[in-house]
Amino acid sequence: MPFISKIERQSDYSHFDSTVPIVIDNGGSYFRIGWAGESEPRVIFRNIVQRPRHKTTGETITVVGDHNPALLRYFDCTRSGPRSAFDNNVVYQFEIMEYILDFGFDRLGADQSQIDHPILITECACNPVHSRCRMAELLFESYGVPSIAFGVDAAFSYKYNEQLGICNRDGLAICSGFMTSHAIPFINGEAVYEACCRTNIGGYHVTDYLKQLLSLKYPHHISKLTWEKVEDLKMEHCYIVPDYASEVRIFQKGDKGVEEKTRCWQLPWTPSPVEEQPSEEEIARKAALKERQGQRLREMAEAKRSSRINELENEIGGLEFLLKQLKQVEENNVLTFLRETGYASKQEIDSALAKAIQSLRKAKGEQIETEEKMDSSMAEKYNLVNVPDDMLTPDQIKEKRKQLFLKSTTEARQRAKQKRAEEELEREREMKMEEEKRLENPERYLEDLRAKYQQLSEKVEQRKRLKTNGNNTNGNQNGSGGVGRGERLNAAQRERMRLLTTAAFDRGKGEDTFGIKDEDWQLYKLMSRDNDDDEDEKPTEDEADLARVTSRLREIDPTFFPKSESGSLMVEAPRFRPLAKEDFQIILGVERFRCPEVLFHPNLIGIDQSGLDEMAGISIRRLPFKDQGLEERITKSILLTGGCCQYPGMAERLEAGIRMSRPCGTPITVVRASDPILDAWRGASVYAAAMQFPHQTFSRMDYYEKGEDWLRQYQFSYTI
Repeated sequence: MPFISKIERQSDYSHFDSTVPIVIDNGGSYFRIGWAGESEPRVIFRNIVQRPRHKTTGETITVVGDHNPALLRYFDCTRSGPRSAFDNNVVYQFEIMEYILDFGFDRLGADQSQIDHPILITECACNPVHSRCRMAELLFESYGVPSIAFGVDAAFSYKYNEQLGICNRDGLAICSGFMTSHAIPFINGEAVYEACCRTNIGGYHVTDYLKQLLSLKYPHHISKLTWEKVEDLKMEHCYIVPDYASEVRIFQKGDKGVEEKTRCWQLPWTPSPVEEQPSEEEIARKAALKERQGQRLREMAEAKRSSRINELENEIGGLEFLLKQLKQVEENNVLTFLRETGYASKQEIDSALAKAIQSLRKAKGEQIETEEKMDSSMAEKYNLVNVPDDMLTPDQIKEKRKQLFLKSTTEARQRAKQKRAEEELEREREMKMEEEKRLENPERYLEDLRAKYQQLSEKVEQRKRLKTNGNNTNGNQNGSGGVGRGERLNAAQRERMRLLTTAAFDRGKGEDTFGIKDEDWQLYKLMSRDNDDDEDEKPTEDEADLARVTSRLREIDPTFFPKSESGSLMVEAPRFRPLAKEDFQIILGVERFRCPEVLFHPNLIGIDQSGLDEMAGISIRRLPFKDQGLEERITKSILLTGGCCQYPGMAERLEAGIRMSRPCGTPITVVRASDPILDAWRGASVYAAAMQFPHQTFSRMDYYEKGEDWLRQYQFSYTI
């Protein structure tokens, strides 16, 4: 199960004497702090720092440890991710380390800037002197601690389990932590760091590998695969197998045991609501409502039409009355009368009257005599067309040419419109006849339509083949069966090629006289006609008929599927189904044992280093003196500690791996620590409460007197 943080602020800090040490387990994953002599740390939180910015005010805050999602929704965390003070398992970012220590001392209950208690803090095996010096400088200068002691977390865990009788004085501690793993041999209760072995593989790499695999497997659920959730899945479902290759073969074959070893994580899912079919009463109610709405719209349209008719009739009556008054006006007063009425001439009044009469007929739904109207309007609009040029002024001649152009354009447009109307009527007549045929004999009609479709499709395909491969009907077949460039050209292309060839041939005969005659320039007009490629792209009559027949077959025959360009039947597009419960499940199969396998084979994730079983053999071979009995005593007491040692099957797999590298018959015993996570802090707590602890510390006076170089000679003794 995932580890839970404890960040409640303690209130009994002042009850402890200044001689009581503070014990800190400064791990790569979690920071633990408490009092010496106690069995549990007081404060536990993740060893990370994040500095998000407020979305409204822009203020930057510092968040140490686990964050509250409900609180951080008001902050922008995209520009500042979680940061750690560690590089692998070595502290190198002491600005971040200071934030973490501030938060730890504050949660412990310290209410002053000075910490007047001795401190025992853990570090990694063979920690660089520079990191130790910077940590001592931070604690002495910033917090004013009286004394400091440094110890290895794996050694404290081994000594604590030795007191519990789980391991012996001679043995091997294999600590697999967050970023690294160590193998440390112990002789007579003391760690032999000369034979220590380290590999840069740990729980971080297992979690990251699992996150990558699940993200590739379920990319649409990548937002749900947060680091914290993947860590929980790892601790809850992952295990280590005795034989990785055989387990993979079981999953490849898909045997019955695969289902038992597969785990499912169900994501939050809400089934889509099922639409119920409306009842007959509901359908009748909607139909009645629709009918009432339609009736209301029809009444509104009729009222609007009546109002429009009244307006037009009044307008026509006014214009007719105006024309009667105009006839009674003398010629000298016509312009004055027209200026008062707002019209420029009598023709303008006649035109307005004609338009009003036409609009009235249209509003009443009467047939409009377009030809008579067009003839009368054209005679008035193009009044200079039939007048001879010798009777017109130069300006009137220009106006006559303009009227001729407009008249011809208008007549062409009217003819095209009339032709389209006739074609539409003919199309409607043909459709009516086809519908009558279909109703008379549906089976015969469908059979004839399919035969027509087959005939048209063959014609279109044959035309495409001829266009692609050329027309070999001219008798110019070559021996290889292929066609030449000229045989693939259509008539327009061949004519263009002939013109170009003729022009080039004439130019090479002597003096170049091209362009002297006006007929020579007709060559460019012939070659610059509409591109034949564009003509080829236009659908032919057969293709248009084929499209019409295909559309008709789709309407009346649900089993009909048209042919594609390749000649095969078109595949129906997949239909989208509603999302189901199975679409919101994360299945953990081979990932359960594949991810922890990186502890034994780091090359799975590209790290060329030794696994845990090889580290044990390397550490034993590095011992400063060779003794068969000592090696057997060490292999009889191998302790597993650290967060990554909690996987089921870890001890059995490690024992099998070590046995392969040791002589036959070597006694090997692999045991797990009583609490692989907290035993390091408990061992340090027990040691800090012992009487010998003050002699193992490095005081602030020694720091000011001897300086940081004295820490190079500092050696911690774990024997109490």
